[in-house]
Amino acid sequence: MATINLTARPHVRPTDVVVRVLIVGLTLATAAIHVSLGGLLFLANAVAYATLAAAMVVPGPLGRIRWIVRLALVGFTAATIGGWVLFGARFSLAYLDKGIELGLIAAIALEIWRLDGGPIGIVRQAQRLVARLVGWKVAEGRG
Repeated sequence: MATINLTARPHVRPTDVVVRVLIVGLTLATAAIHVSLGGLLFLANAVAYATLAAAMVVPGPLGRIRWIVRLALVGFTAATIGGWVLFGARFSLAYLDKGIELGLIAAIALEIWRLDGGPIGIVRQAQRLVARLVGWKVAEGRG
């Protein structure tokens, strides 16, 4: 009878940990700024950021689709910046927040390159996910 090691994990590089901590920290920082602004829209924005920050670190099955969380966080952050460009108030805290959000996008892009193989790796993972969902047999591999 074979034994299964439930504690085994893929090798985690220190740089990957630093980048993940940076992503979560920047995400929580922008969530804190948005919640401090008051109003339902800012509160909803803060809750979304906090939820995505949690999804970046929660263990378990979510880890296999963390690439989707990264894409969601990049998309949400870009949409938040776009909304501010179109409709946002121009004051110093807003500019600080946009700087944090741009840094967040850069950190996520770095993690996508390091862990997912860049845009091509993301496309391959999406293809595998779609194939699994429709029941096609898919060759497993990195990238």
